[in-house]
Amino acid sequence: MKRSEINAILRESAVFIQAHPFYLPPFAYWTPDQWAAGCADITEIAACHLGWDITDFGGGDFNNTGLVLFTIRNGLPENLKSGQGKTYAEKILIIGENQVTPFHFHWQKMEDIINRGGGRLAIQLYNATPDEAFADTDVTVSIDGINRTVPAGGTIMLEPGESITLRQYCYHKFWAEGGRVLAGEVSVVNDDASDNRFNPLIGRFPVIEEDEPPFYLLCNDYENYCG
Repeated sequence: MKRSEINAILRESAVFIQAHPFYLPPFAYWTPDQWAAGCADITEIAACHLGWDITDFGGGDFNNTGLVLFTIRNGLPENLKSGQGKTYAEKILIIGENQVTPFHFHWQKMEDIINRGGGRLAIQLYNATPDEAFADTDVTVSIDGINRTVPAGGTIMLEPGESITLRQYCYHKFWAEGGRVLAGEVSVVNDDASDNRFNPLIGRFPVIEEDEPPFYLLCNDYENYCG
């Protein structure tokens, strides 16, 4: 993705989030110069990959296959092993109308995805087989504490305010219908480096072509701009 494209998405995303309204922490709006000035200890922000995250999943077609995320809080994978520190994570997601996040599951992470506002959130589901293919078995999930079962490949629609609990090894693919969706994610520690199983296999983070300076930094920019 071009940095200019990412910058345009960030500007639009900030307006969309504030319009609902949903308030992000102050560092969401720091300029690159503020990050580089070292005016705050950002060790936790950088280590836990907090902040903006934009991906086209390596396909180069963000409008059709892409996602905007902001990680508000997160711990480290070792926290889950020790039971100490933050063992949880929270994100906000912006999902475009008919913009797909491809099928994936998590080996470790269990999560709730919440429709915080906008259109309807469509989520297509499969169980995973032991060899991580799509199973042909019914899928049972919890919708706001109420179990619901759909056939393999079935789709559940979440209206604003509704949420779904996704267990480990549950393939899910989602997109918005009837308008862009502001979604929340609440989970155990999020580890994008090693806990995403896409089917088919695709990239998680984009390769960025630096055609202009960053507007806001992405979570994978910190090393380059903050030392």
